[in-house]
Amino acid sequence: MNARQVAIQVLARVSATDAFLNAVLDAHLSELRPEDARDTALVTELCYGATRRQLALDHLLSAHSDRKLSALEDRVLAALRVGAYQLFYTRVPRHAAVAETVEALKSLRLQRAAGFANAVLRKVAALPELPLPPESDRVRHLSVRESHPEWLVERWIRQFGPERAERMLVADNAPPPLAVRANRSRTTRERLLEDLRGAGLDARPAEIAPAGILLGAPGRVEEVLGYREGLWQVQDEAAQLVVEYAGIPDGARVLDACAAPGGKACALAERARVVACDVHRNKLRKIESEARRLGLEGRLEVRAHDAERPFPEAWGAFDAVVLDAPCSGLGTLRRHPELRYRRRPEDVGRLAALQARLLETARAAVPPGGLLVYAVCSVDSQEGLDQVELFLRSHPDFTAEPPPALPPGVPLQQGYLRTLPGPEGMDGFFAARLRRTH
Repeated sequence: MNARQVAIQVLARVSATDAFLNAVLDAHLSELRPEDARDTALVTELCYGATRRQLALDHLLSAHSDRKLSALEDRVLAALRVGAYQLFYTRVPRHAAVAETVEALKSLRLQRAAGFANAVLRKVAALPELPLPPESDRVRHLSVRESHPEWLVERWIRQFGPERAERMLVADNAPPPLAVRANRSRTTRERLLEDLRGAGLDARPAEIAPAGILLGAPGRVEEVLGYREGLWQVQDEAAQLVVEYAGIPDGARVLDACAAPGGKACALAERARVVACDVHRNKLRKIESEARRLGLEGRLEVRAHDAERPFPEAWGAFDAVVLDAPCSGLGTLRRHPELRYRRRPEDVGRLAALQARLLETARAAVPPGGLLVYAVCSVDSQEGLDQVELFLRSHPDFTAEPPPALPPGVPLQQGYLRTLPGPEGMDGFFAARLRRTH
């Protein structure tokens, strides 16, 4: 099976099931034969590239198809997107992009659709450049050019201003490097950097996160030096900064109220004792497995619990509660590009209401003098700053508190952690430290 066939199948499944692109792609790549491993990079490029640019590609294809795109079979639409992506976003020769994509459809036993796809792609290939709405219609132009829905472009321009919003949109379409966090219970960043470079990897320290390392094109994560030995864990630099910002002291007992997928729980467990809970038991098993790989199982225990319900008193007292709340994920669109097409404006308000309920149950588990850390991987103020200000107005026994110390360069807004997608090369996160005074 060649790269274009795999990409078509991956994209079709993501569209049909609403699954995450990275999970479906990983599953398909794991099934490739060793001799097909060279196609891994191309499959990844086609899948992520066609998804990141999907809105622009559909704008193009719909103008040159005599059938509505919504009426096409998932694999046929995926093939058109893969072909058009190659034509306008890669250096693949135009005749090869069309021919190879059509052949991939035939190999998938879709001969009946091959003629249609060939006709559409040949018409598209004749265009000198990708057509876009006029720049005078700024929102629509940016929406198509950067493949973000219009409601989101409008929202970001309103919240961040036109210049910063445009930088965020552009950044969402740039493939991120693999960011990892050195496991400081087993090594140091400096030692790990030396080992990775010695193995011939392109490794450099993260700009701000003190344990962060950025890796360029390392291949399969499980085969990178230090993975099996538990010397590092995959985690974006912004997510690492949440734990740095939390400033939880060594030896503290911490409740991670919504722990999946477990990156912050494991980072906390390098220095503290962590009870990681989540409503999904299968996700807890993955956290346990990761903790064992990192040698942190003695400091981290998992428990199944719905964080909308009060936490059992039998769990004992905690020095700090971390609520990394379910959110829109609008800060992670470069890693999960499919989310931009699934989210709707009403989702932000719905999730903000859930976050408010979770804050109420988390608050009850914080003792007087204890710390509540609230975080979301969203850039939207309704889920971040507005959420925290509403909580503080409702709970005068809590006060916002800056961290005791921070690495140089950590981006703050009114004392809260706030990272944005853009030239800084990080995901978008918001975090707040809330101290219970009595």
